Amino acid sequence: MSGRAGGKAKPLKHPKKKQREEDEETKAFKERQKKEAAEQKAMADKAKEKGPLVGGGIKKSGKK
Repeated sequence: MSGRAGGKAKPLKHPKKKQREEDEETKAFKERQKKEAAEQKAMADKAKEKGPLVGGGIKKSGKK
């Protein structure tokens, strides 16, 4: 065994991904998704402030 014949094999190099050009439709779609995600987050934060909507569930009496 000379060199690194028995050792770990060197991983193959993958070609770099090319930067693809985005058309107007794709840009608009991504922008709309970002806007909707921001609105969802804002509504979730607002809902957290008020607390849970349902306070009960099944009410149990203290008797056994």
